[in-house]
Amino acid sequence: MKRIYLDYASATPIDSRVLDFSRWYLEDMVGNPSSLHSLGLQAKKAMEESREKIAGFINAENESTIIFTGGSTESNNLAIQGCSLRNTGKGKQVAASAIEHISVLNPMKYLQKNGFRFSLIPVDSQGLVDLEQLEDIVTKETLITSIMYANNEIGTIEPIKEISSLVHEKGLYLHVDAVAAGGYVPLDVQKDNIDLLTLSSSALYGPLGAGVLYVKPGIKLQSILPGGGQERGLRSGSENIFALVGMGEAARIAKKERAKETPRFQNIRDSLIDGILKIDDSFLTGHPTLRLPHHASFRFSYIEGESILLSLDMYNIQVATGSACSSRTLEPSHVLLAIGLKHEEAHGSMVLTLGRSNTSKEVPHVITAVTNTVEKLRDLSPLYKKKK
Repeated sequence: MKRIYLDYASATPIDSRVLDFSRWYLEDMVGNPSSLHSLGLQAKKAMEESREKIAGFINAENESTIIFTGGSTESNNLAIQGCSLRNTGKGKQVAASAIEHISVLNPMKYLQKNGFRFSLIPVDSQGLVDLEQLEDIVTKETLITSIMYANNEIGTIEPIKEISSLVHEKGLYLHVDAVAAGGYVPLDVQKDNIDLLTLSSSALYGPLGAGVLYVKPGIKLQSILPGGGQERGLRSGSENIFALVGMGEAARIAKKERAKETPRFQNIRDSLIDGILKIDDSFLTGHPTLRLPHHASFRFSYIEGESILLSLDMYNIQVATGSACSSRTLEPSHVLLAIGLKHEEAHGSMVLTLGRSNTSKEVPHVITAVTNTVEKLRDLSPLYKKKK
């Protein structure tokens, strides 16, 4: 039985073109970018070329705004802690939407334990940030407000430009976690007036172990990883040249192919949504139209998401239930609770995220497998009564 992988939001394979492009830096490259000899200068040149590609990918002012990190969690921590600790003279409040990734929420909770005020901004039932509440919560003492570009669990895309205007009118700096959106929707930090933006290499079909934090010119951060002073003194440590070069190439490919891939993803996504919503007591989570083109998320009454995941795996179909980063806890997704679902409703979630390997030919098999799985699990559930 052919594998159908539908969990690209959790893990994305490295693109073979990216691997071919950057393989030499893994197998033969020995230069350290901080070294002044020819091999060191060669490594530095490759890294700066990658920085230029990523700056172009998000329409940054220049390549010096791109800070390389070890991944998106580190980028989020550098943005939130670095901005807050560096600018305490301007205020001691931080804020985030209630559906942010835990790599945003936990650094803010850490700051809260160390004297900062932390405010959660509510969202509506479809995951859109409540702009009136944002306007009430954010003040001139709010150092950083973090709103993700799009949610990885429910797919909703936020009105970032409008949010940016409100944040800069009421508070100070806007951080945007764009990991889920990178490669699937156009990103323009200048047009949207974004101060800090996080990207992940692996979400772009690049190597694991690399991330980026865009820092708008003039924004001051404090390093949270002191050492040798690499990356403008903000992120010390010898650079992973293979991963950073690969990330730049992955961003270039994603930008080039986005216009072609987006409608293809949308067609597959919409076919999956149409077929799966024919199942009784099934519901789409997230916004019906303002959602990522490759993202379809559902909830099913009377059954558990973990059971759906494990049952579909026996069909050789891999899906998710909630975020992979919080899958070790049995608690329901904080995202689903934030959009107003009850605990028992939030437990029955399923997330399908498409990638380059998926085709429209897989849709009928996926719909049949999901339908059979839901029916089987409901037959075993003491809470479900078949409709006559």
